Order: sequence, then C-alpha cells, then structure tokens
Amino acid sequence: MTAHQAPLWLRHGHQSLGLLPALGGSVAAWRVEQDDGRTFDLWRPWQGEADVFRTASFAMVPWSNRISGGGFTHEGVFHRFQPNRPGEPYPIHGDGWQQAWTVEAQDAHSATLSLESKKFDGNAYHYRATQTFTLHDGGLTQSLQVQHLGDATLPYGLGLHPWFTRTSRSRVTAPVEGVWLSGKDPIPTRHTRDMPRSWNLSAGVPGYGSFIDNGYSGWAGHAHVDWPEQRLRVAMAMRDFEANGGAAKHFCLVYRPLEGNAFCFEPITQPIDAFHMPGRPGLRVLAQGERTSLEVDWRIETLGG
Repeated sequence: MTAHQAPLWLRHGHQSLGLLPALGGSVAAWRVEQDDGRTFDLWRPWQGEADVFRTASFAMVPWSNRISGGGFTHEGVFHRFQPNRPGEPYPIHGDGWQQAWTVEAQDAHSATLSLESKKFDGNAYHYRATQTFTLHDGGLTQSLQVQHLGDATLPYGLGLHPWFTRTSRSRVTAPVEGVWLSGKDPIPTRHTRDMPRSWNLSAGVPGYGSFIDNGYSGWAGHAHVDWPEQRLRVAMAMRDFEANGGAAKHFCLVYRPLEGNAFCFEPITQPIDAFHMPGRPGLRVLAQGERTSLEVDWRIETLGG
C-alpha cells in the first residue's frame, strides 16, 4: 500500500467523499459544505499516511476486531492467524484493509470497489468482497458484501470503522442493552448490563472522556452523532435490520481514545473475539457461494437551536 495516491472523489450537492481503493479500500474524507460556506469533516480526514488506521474510515472483512488464541477451530480444524499490525498482539479487523481494491464502477456520486482475497498471508479465507458508496440528497448509503469462495465453510463477520471528528461537544447516542468488559487488553472477560454512566450509549456519551474500546450488545441498529457547535447531526440506520437477525446479530463498538481528534462508532455484525465466545454470537457460517452483507444509511441533519 502506498500513501502516494490521490483520492477518488465523489460529489453530490454539498457533500464530498474521497475514496482510496489502493489503500485498503478505505475512505479519505467525508465532508459537507454548510450554509455559511464553511466545510466540516464529518469523518476525520486522511493526511496522506500509508496507514489505513489514519484514514477516515475502512471496511472490516472477513471479521471485525480481534481474534485471540492464535486463531480458532471450526468443524474440527484449527485455523491459525498471525498478528497483522505492529504493536497489536492479536490479528485485528480482518485482512481486507491490508490489500488494494479495484474500482468496478464509478460515476459522479457513486462508486463500487471490489476485492478477491485468497488465503492472504496464509490464513484460511478465500472470498470476494464488494463495497458500494452512494452520495444522495440525504447523505451517504454504504454497503459491504462478502461471498465465500473457499471449499470448506468458514465463519464471517463484517464491520465499518469510521473515525468521527471529535469536538468539545461532540456526542454519540445508540440504544444498547449491555457491554463487554475487558482486562488490560480489549479481549472481553465478562458481559454486563450495568454500564458506567460515561459509557451508557443509550443515554449518549461525549466524544471526549475515559478510555473505551468495548463492544455493546442489544444494539437496536440505529445511532446518531451530534456536533452542537456545528448544528450538525449524522444519523445512521442499518438497512434490513430485522431481516438480517435484528439485535441478536448486530453489535456496535465505541473506541474513544484519551488523545487525538477523533473517536469511533463502529457498526459490526459480531463482538470482539466472537470466535471464542459460547455460540459465536453474530458470526455467519458461509458455504461456498453464500453471501452476507452489512448496509448502512448515513443521514446528515441540521440540529435546532
């Protein structure tokens, strides 16, 4: 992957979306021009680094978050996975972000990217993934689909990893039921419905606060991020939420670092380390040719007052 590339820009009305197909199929920026002529980056803009984790957003496929134990066992076979990011003891966020994607289609306000990954870095997964981005009057529709191409079945999970611009009054709200707690690393150790107040997504949590890198259960499939200083809100909703399993098969994660100009709200189909949880919550076991997908509507709204 290289940082020396210009984003592929999509535009519609007051919105601009920059894509980086060669840098893990990631997003360089999503910004909106406001009525007073000012431009505001809804997602933290990429600054040219050759690091997907410094982009505005990226897709997580064929799993999201971390896998402990050096891998997982499926149908009696142990599949080994190596750590794939410096400083991370566990493989993280799949392997789609480590590979260049191809532009399959593009017009002024939409684009489709694709990737065929065949046992990348020696792992077990052979799949084809597709991302679509469409700007429209209300905001952005984004989808991620994966088709299993391997001979043997494998469990899949998907996720989106947007970095929201953090301001002094930014806030994220999402109806949830519980949270997984962890020890010194993000691997869950127990689940609780008794959330610390500053972690209670149902009531809303500020962009700045104590450190969070935790997954939430019982997510209702919608959320919103507010920037009162900008009088802006991005509301999001999962498409076909109930048809795709509802709250039992959809989860979300908040990453709120102590420093920096961004925080993350991630729609995901499985919690952290689901491969080692009883029942493997949210993971979809796919046979050859079968597909699973994640589709999100991001809607830009004006806050009153």
